[in-house]
Amino acid sequence: MYDPPLSGHGNPERRHGDGLVKPQPLAPVPRVALTREEAAAALGVSLAHFQRHVQPQVKLIRSGSCRLVPIAELERWASENASLAGGGE
Repeated sequence: MYDPPLSGHGNPERRHGDGLVKPQPLAPVPRVALTREEAAAALGVSLAHFQRHVQPQVKLIRSGSCRLVPIAELERWASENASLAGGGE
């Protein structure tokens, strides 16, 4: 049986027989974008290196002062900048 959330703020809660409300864990939400710090960490580089060498080559999502890097852009950049071992730099 479905118990609708008791709060309208995205926190599903269920009322128990004793009247107490116990928060239920939310299912993990897949990320579609990362902060620049997270993107740098995902690539294994410093934030300064990311901003200097990677960021100019990827699309960013701009929302107010927030800058997010789509995961698909990171994957594209990594694929385009990968080379075979012994194939140069």
